[in-house]
Amino acid sequence: MKHRNSSVFAAALVLGMALGTTQARAQTPGTTAPPLAQRGLPSLGDAGMMTPLEERKLGDSIIRDLYRDPDYIDDPVVGEYVDGIWQALLKGARARGELPEELEERYAWEVLLGRDRSINAFALPGGYFGLHLGLVGVVSTRDELASVLAHEMSHITQRHIARMISQQSRQTPLMMAAMIVGMLAASKNPQAGTALAVGGQAAIIQAQLNYSRDMEREADRIGYGVLEQAGFAPRGFTGMFEKLQSASRLSDNGDWPYLRSHPLTTQRIADMQQRQRSQGLNPAAPVSADLQALLIGARSRVLGRPGVDVLRAWAAEPDGAGFAAQPLPKRAASLYAAALAHAQLRDLPRAQGLATQLALAVAGDMFAARQARLLQAELALQAGQAARVLTLLPASSQPPASPDGKGQAGRPELLLRAAALTQVGQANEAASSLQPWVSDRPRDASAWQALAAAYGAQEQVLRALRAEGEARVAQRELAGAVDRFRAAQDYSRKNPGGNADLIEASIIDARLRETQAALAQQRQDEAKR
Repeated sequence: MKHRNSSVFAAALVLGMALGTTQARAQTPGTTAPPLAQRGLPSLGDAGMMTPLEERKLGDSIIRDLYRDPDYIDDPVVGEYVDGIWQALLKGARARGELPEELEERYAWEVLLGRDRSINAFALPGGYFGLHLGLVGVVSTRDELASVLAHEMSHITQRHIARMISQQSRQTPLMMAAMIVGMLAASKNPQAGTALAVGGQAAIIQAQLNYSRDMEREADRIGYGVLEQAGFAPRGFTGMFEKLQSASRLSDNGDWPYLRSHPLTTQRIADMQQRQRSQGLNPAAPVSADLQALLIGARSRVLGRPGVDVLRAWAAEPDGAGFAAQPLPKRAASLYAAALAHAQLRDLPRAQGLATQLALAVAGDMFAARQARLLQAELALQAGQAARVLTLLPASSQPPASPDGKGQAGRPELLLRAAALTQVGQANEAASSLQPWVSDRPRDASAWQALAAAYGAQEQVLRALRAEGEARVAQRELAGAVDRFRAAQDYSRKNPGGNADLIEASIIDARLRETQAALAQQRQDEAKR
């Protein structure tokens, strides 16, 4: 990790790895357990069993630091793509009875993206999940990424984390202590902090390796069923296993921590292959190129901060000999990466030219064409061409719907258009488009921040301050939210307005009280630990 606070994400990752590779002593090693709803696990409220509320609080305490970590990234394009897969998997788990009602209500079911280039994904307490851009960058189909997310989701629905914490009580303090010591050390020396945290987990992971293998097989089996129920191809599991198996043959240079936290065994691979054969499927069948997945993968690789030399190499690929003869999927992914790389190298004219070339190349694929158009709009906004953004993304454009109607579908268009409208003096229209969105999705910090910018451009200070406060609440930065709400309250008292401002001031007073109470409870919970 390069940043002082990046160790927070690393420490949470270590916690996720340790939790995600330690099997509760609830089943005999080597056996396969039935789904949660069908087996005799302790009820959620049994004495000694960590409750969903307790687990959620633990997850909340970790996630607050992740939101402030420099490696956390809220990229609307990659986020929407991941969320579309995620929502479909949640729907599939619900249909299969793998998502108990209490867990669905109490847990966050939220995926956070990390800018880290290493290939990893991990589950955290309370239904939070971490996904590195490095992993998104190596998958070649939606099905492969869905297999990883389905596996991680199954760790949570099977309550592996809660059961481990409850039943391995003598090891849990060591695990927590290692994480905290690592985080504190990293505040002064990030490399030393990461080493301390990893070292503190080594004995735990090694001691529980047999159980972790059982747990991994259970998560594979449950995840496979969820994957199918959600409409993804089972080949995604074996395709991802093939990538992991190929990586495991290479020297371990730290790029694939997913292999360490999810040990790949011949048994796991054989199990997945046998499941497909029993369904009349060929696990070795070739997979068609998924153009949209390749474009999202290219974006993820560039956003992972690969370094100037790598960016220059990617930027130069379209100029190489024989580029035009490459298959469309490979050519399109290279064009996307080259355009975004040129943008990061501050050559926007060349970036825009390549984005236009990409749009022409993928015009026949609806999903890929949308990604190309979003890239064009993003680059136009960076170039100060707000009017072009509105031409590329007209208000009448209809993005695909998310499975539950409240996912991130259309979020890239929304945020790009709002920024463009604000720049061209139509901030009122920008605010009007954002208000219903944040009403349905109050945890969208970026949308709240865009709304604050739109209100600020209209000199609606009271509403802008409230939106800034809501953005901080969305990122669990309660102290900062209290500060913004108080500033709004003070402004309202010094600048009394009409009826609309009176209503807004009343809302702010209520939100301040709620946030102060939540902050007090948070500090009380922290004092007990």
